[in-house]
This record gives sequence, C-alpha cells and structure tokens, in this order.
Amino acid sequence: MTTSSAMGQPSATPVEELTYEQSLAELESIVAALESGDHPLESALAFYERGQALARYCARLLEQAELKIQSLSGDELSDVGQPID
Repeated sequence: MTTSSAMGQPSATPVEELTYEQSLAELESIVAALESGDHPLESALAFYERGQALARYCARLLEQAELKIQSLSGDELSDVGQPID
C-alpha cells in the first residue's frame, strides 16, 4: 500500500478494503502530514476528509470487536481495574 505522505495525496484505496492496522497506520500518516503544514489547502482538505473517513472506520471496527467480545463472554465487559468475581 502506498502511504499518503509518500504520494502527497491520500491513498485511493477504499477505506472498507483496509484492515484496522492499515487504517490506523494511514490515519497516523495523515495526521503527521497535516501537522507538518507543508501542503496546500486543497491537499490538506483531501487529507482531512480521508482522515475523518479512516477515524470513523476504525471506530466502527473497534465497536464491532467489542460487541463480538461481549456476545462471546455472555455479559458486559468488566472494567480493566475491577477484579472479576
């Protein structure tokens, strides 16, 4: 996969075709590119739009994973700091 910062434009790969890890890595790359401030407005907007789509996609994948874990465990997840009875 070509990273967004290597091309100067966001990746053209559809978000839905990426794994969680690929999405997160691209999102981190986009954040770095936007923080650098080295891109013209049009390019920065394209990065921002892609970043928003990636962030929503990552959140959805995490939510689906949490729901699957809950369904497999049979009850709600316990807090990490709380001992399990």
